[in-house]
Amino acid sequence: MSLAVRELEKAYASAPEAIDRFLADRSFPLQEGTTTTFVYRGPADEVHLRHWIFGLESSLAFTRLGESDLWYLVLELPELSRVEYKLDVVRDGKGEWIQDPLNPLVAHDPFGANSVYQGVGYETPEWATPDEEARVGEMEEIAVRSQAFNEDRLLRVYVPARFRKNRRYPVLLVHDGADYLRYAGLQTVLDNLIYRLEIPELVVAMTDSGDRLGEYTSNPDHDRFIAEEVPTALERRFPVDPDRSAWGLMGASLGAVATLSAAWRNPGRFGKLLLQSGSFVFTDIGDHNWRGPQWDQVVSFMNAFREAPGSPAESLFVSCGIYESLIYENRSLLPILQTTGMDVRYVEARDGHNWENWRDRLRVGLSWLFPGPLWMVYE
Repeated sequence: MSLAVRELEKAYASAPEAIDRFLADRSFPLQEGTTTTFVYRGPADEVHLRHWIFGLESSLAFTRLGESDLWYLVLELPELSRVEYKLDVVRDGKGEWIQDPLNPLVAHDPFGANSVYQGVGYETPEWATPDEEARVGEMEEIAVRSQAFNEDRLLRVYVPARFRKNRRYPVLLVHDGADYLRYAGLQTVLDNLIYRLEIPELVVAMTDSGDRLGEYTSNPDHDRFIAEEVPTALERRFPVDPDRSAWGLMGASLGAVATLSAAWRNPGRFGKLLLQSGSFVFTDIGDHNWRGPQWDQVVSFMNAFREAPGSPAESLFVSCGIYESLIYENRSLLPILQTTGMDVRYVEARDGHNWENWRDRLRVGLSWLFPGPLWMVYE
């Protein structure tokens, strides 16, 4: 089957208005099986696809159709791929990164928004979108006096809709809670999974840091705050399960490093760990990773962990995107984790280092670590 853009190339030579017909009744990026055609129309000297797929040249040049203002790029992307990208439009020697004007799908993160390509078979999970049948939990904010940091820290706490003071609840602590709420729809996910009985009713405490490179890189003060001070504050305020096997800790990227570090320095404090796209940078030779000196503290921790992992928790869920540069570090960590006696589950997806990748893995991760009544019946 000839691609639509190849037919356009033939038609354009004799009928330039073929461009209008080509654009009129199609959505873009144009998906034809696993072949995808990215298109930009407008004045430009050059157009490039900017993406974050590790192993693929990060800037891919579009082809101009004759002397027209239409530019295109044909790319093979495997099924179930999800790719965030921007277009780099160069005019008069100056490039501007923009969202794809022909693509309404965008994903947001702390740095702005990117266009999103969804490959064959990928669908936004319906459990990640608001369900009018699901009862909505409440968010509370409490101040925690931290001796480790010598200041008050804000804690956002999710309590399930049917919260009762005379019950005991399992607990989940979340690094980068504000970002999980804003960019991964964490509250909606919790509401839906609890409503569907896929996870039990949980108390979920969310922390944030204004200095992630200082605090999330295996910082003993942060580990003390997470493993001692936050749990103490929760126990005073909420009817939480005293059995620490019912407590979980999670994070993404550097937040996953902070999660593993806090559990490793405080074995037995958390029964369950959820690690998403962990920045588990290490070295086999020397103390400095190619990523730069800002990673030295993480390298020091990960090298120590790899040497003596111990058993930081009972169950550990790890996920990573195949298109991330960190896939090497996460795959390398897996056999070490599997020798510890911990119950380990590892999941990959054709996605990158972004919040919607982490959102899409929450159902399998949370329901595995915290099986609800529905999963308990099946098991």
